[in-house]
Amino acid sequence: MRNLLLTVTLFCLNFNTYSFSNEINCDEFKKFSISYVTCKANLMKNKTLSGGKNFLEDTKNYQNKKWSREKVMEK
Repeated sequence: MRNLLLTVTLFCLNFNTYSFSNEINCDEFKKFSISYVTCKANLMKNKTLSGGKNFLEDTKNYQNKKWSREKVMEK
């Protein structure tokens, strides 16, 4: 009985992880509809913006590390 309860609990928790996903699914629209095109465009725009933000953050962190090393070496 204990194994059955544990199995059912794990099985239910496994399905709940998909409910927290923020992924946009454009497959619910017809392929040649305006809604599908706008969904894909928004998806592409969001990925591009997040990629740009990550690149800028990485660049800033790298520059801060280099500047802090040079300041320490000057003293």
